[in-house]
Amino acid sequence: MYFFLQNFSFLEISFTTVYIPRFLYSLSTGDNTITYNAYTSQISFLVYGATEVFLLAAMSYDRYVAIRKPLHYTTIMNNRVCTILVLCCWISGLMIIITPLGMGLQLEFCDSSIVDHFGCDASPLFKISCSDTWFIEQTVIICAMLTFFIRLRGVILSYLCIIRTILRFPSIQERKKAYSTCSSHMFVISITYGSCIFIYIKPSAKEEVGINKGVSLLTTSVAPLLDPFIYTLRNKQVKQAFNDIIKKISFLVHTKLAVYLINHREEKIIT
Repeated sequence: MYFFLQNFSFLEISFTTVYIPRFLYSLSTGDNTITYNAYTSQISFLVYGATEVFLLAAMSYDRYVAIRKPLHYTTIMNNRVCTILVLCCWISGLMIIITPLGMGLQLEFCDSSIVDHFGCDASPLFKISCSDTWFIEQTVIICAMLTFFIRLRGVILSYLCIIRTILRFPSIQERKKAYSTCSSHMFVISITYGSCIFIYIKPSAKEEVGINKGVSLLTTSVAPLLDPFIYTLRNKQVKQAFNDIIKKISFLVHTKLAVYLINHREEKIIT
């Protein structure tokens, strides 16, 4: 589980690093201009988003094995299997994005150079292009459907098996613990899959660009901000470590304050 979380954290950090610094720079300076090369460079990093979709599906299978066969978990999900799954996620993300990306680089632009978006995405680029974008739009939809629905099918099957396994647990406490283990992952899947399906799977990528901006903000900034709290604060070890840090900080503050008060009193007595 933690091996997948490490890779998921790397993807989230990389994905937000591509978009958010440039967005904050534009807000602080008012400079909303961006070169074409910089724009296409940002779009190419959508491979992180595609990889994240596959990785979430792999994490669903990992949760299934952990609940279905806890005693054999370390044997089934060994380092070799986990590494292969992560590599497959990266390769699949690259393969699914490379075709529409290559087609998008061939688009031509005439008069308009104003991109109606806070970041770099495909739909606002199609909107200002003077080329015929019908074929590439359909390609994006097909790639999105292959990515989301096939992976979503695997996620749903994994969680149906998980729920069936949990319902067989004799103890209510065990059921609560199992549901607590999976609930955080299900919440992240709902945000990621739901927002991406809303953005990319529609008849025309040019439609509703304004609404897409709000949904893109959710996936690029709000969701990555919530993910550390969703995953870590439900973990007992992380909670304990967090409480220990708070106790140490409070102890140091109280100690320094006590030393300061003692020294202050001694100075008053001397004077």
